[in-house]
Amino acid sequence: MGKVTGFLEIARHERTYKPVADRIRHFREFVIPLDEREVGDQAARCMDCGIPFCHTGCPVNNQIPDWNDLVYKGDWRRAAHNLHSTNNFPEITGRVCPAPCEEACTLNIEDIPVTIKTVECAIADKALENGWVSPQPAREKTGKSVAIVGSGPAGLAAAQQLARAGHDVHVFEKNARPGGLLRYGIPDFKMEKHLLDRRVEQMCAEGVTFHCNSLVGVDITAQALERDHDAILLSGGAEKPRDLPVEGAELDGIHYAMDFLAQQNRRISGEELGDVVEITAGGKHVVVIGGGDTGSDCIGTSFRQGALSVTQLEILPQPPLKEDKALTWPDWPVKLRTSTSQEEGAEREFSVMTTRFSGVNGKVTTLHCVRVDANLKPVDGEQFEIRADLVLLAMGFVHPVHEGLLADLAVALDARGNVKASDADYRTSRDNVFVAGDMRRGQSLVVWAIREGRQAARAIDLHLMGASALAR
Repeated sequence: MGKVTGFLEIARHERTYKPVADRIRHFREFVIPLDEREVGDQAARCMDCGIPFCHTGCPVNNQIPDWNDLVYKGDWRRAAHNLHSTNNFPEITGRVCPAPCEEACTLNIEDIPVTIKTVECAIADKALENGWVSPQPAREKTGKSVAIVGSGPAGLAAAQQLARAGHDVHVFEKNARPGGLLRYGIPDFKMEKHLLDRRVEQMCAEGVTFHCNSLVGVDITAQALERDHDAILLSGGAEKPRDLPVEGAELDGIHYAMDFLAQQNRRISGEELGDVVEITAGGKHVVVIGGGDTGSDCIGTSFRQGALSVTQLEILPQPPLKEDKALTWPDWPVKLRTSTSQEEGAEREFSVMTTRFSGVNGKVTTLHCVRVDANLKPVDGEQFEIRADLVLLAMGFVHPVHEGLLADLAVALDARGNVKASDADYRTSRDNVFVAGDMRRGQSLVVWAIREGRQAARAIDLHLMGASALAR
């Protein structure tokens, strides 16, 4: 719980950032961590609040008050052990999770929550720096084999848990390297990929086998996986992007956001782009359609590539600056949030609908837009135009890709087009086939994917062995 009177004596102090003018010159992380003493002080602010509402906000069930208390007392190694008992990749969530735990913190009633995410990241980084994170191979093998399709956070978490339970785990990834959206979707300035590489190395030492450049449903049949393995986990994510079917959408210069982000991550890692249309923002006026995290990542990437301007459009109304705590706490509130990328100079427009694109010689030059009311209906006389040399569609994802693997398996889908399964056992409609992460729940957060991967691993272990010691 930290120091009894810590929340009264110590002010909230968050990590800071390097200046915009410096950080947009490179793709490295730019967060300035707190030193060890400062992190201890922040952990000391954790209250003895009786009911730790932070637990309601944390999908992976982190024991937040416990490791706050351990950090306050200087016992970092035990804090790291505690943190890893619920979260396979805390150095990742400590960087990219939006911290719903902080919104649920009792101190957030006064807008001064404990800096839970900062403490979590500090614990994880210290554990890596001091060599406290080591492979944990199973003492005994079960003789059972599990195939995991997709190496995003859900697939990785499940693979690590199942390998530690003694199963022979094979992860199939369509890209050249493991990680899914952790590697190809999240920009390096938010999370450098050496962190992911270190976890992959740990998992290989624990017995996980990665099969990259292997698209199941094309390079490998679903039937072959069923023949060669005792169970299959589908964790391929929700990769079908939401389209914008308006006039002019076929013009050059209009691309899906994830194609843009993945290309830049491949450039940084030295990976070949392959036979694709190269997408760059350098020297261009960029418009990002979509106001979420993916759109924000496009903004930061565009500025680092040398964009002349970046405008972000959101069809929904601008949220309030501050939520009504009496109505929302401890749940996640809808309020105006400004990311570090948006702070780098983007123009943000709310309540805007794109009606068509126009261009010259087959290339986009202009967005034709209209302002909409609270019901998303166009407002008469509120039409306007925006100059655009590059348009990035960042409007989210509708469901997993149905063609290929899912069609071959013929698994049942829910009303939204996701693979149908409950979070009680993660079983699909097909025998021995399970599903977890965005492929089951739809587009969501990394921390939810890790939770589902861990829970699905326990369900698979229970299915194969009749009992399981894995945590749920």
